[in-house]
Amino acid sequence: MKLSEIKKILETVQTVRFKLENGATVPDHFHVTEVGVVSKHFIDCGGTVRKENMANFQLWDANDYEHRLKPAKLRNIIALSEKVLDMQDLDIEVEYQAGTIGKYDLGFDGSDFVLLDKRTACLANDSCGMPKKSIQLPESEKPLCAPDGNCC
Repeated sequence: MKLSEIKKILETVQTVRFKLENGATVPDHFHVTEVGVVSKHFIDCGGTVRKENMANFQLWDANDYEHRLKPAKLRNIIALSEKVLDMQDLDIEVEYQAGTIGKYDLGFDGSDFVLLDKRTACLANDSCGMPKKSIQLPESEKPLCAPDGNCC
């Protein structure tokens, strides 16, 4: 999800709730302790230099049981971050501590923001020596039409 998307959603919802992809919920009394830009400058295993910029939100369970973050307050925090940090319309990454600090992509299911599990992947499959995999689908999942489109 990009910053522009969360801002549009925050204009329509009455409450700001987060949950994990597995259904566990972030306590209602969470705080957003940081909104910022995280830059990553790295080299992949194939030797390609890469740069990524992400908008970063950090959620914190503060044991402040009466606290509730309102949509307008989060919109204001985002607007201030955009102004002060010259933040662009970046993809959002959320940090949340559940055992240890986890990093999540952000989704929305129509009522709640969803912390989506992030996965690692090789960015240089062609040059790092990983064998290309061929996936065989079970008969029940094979398409009825051939890839060349001769069935329709």
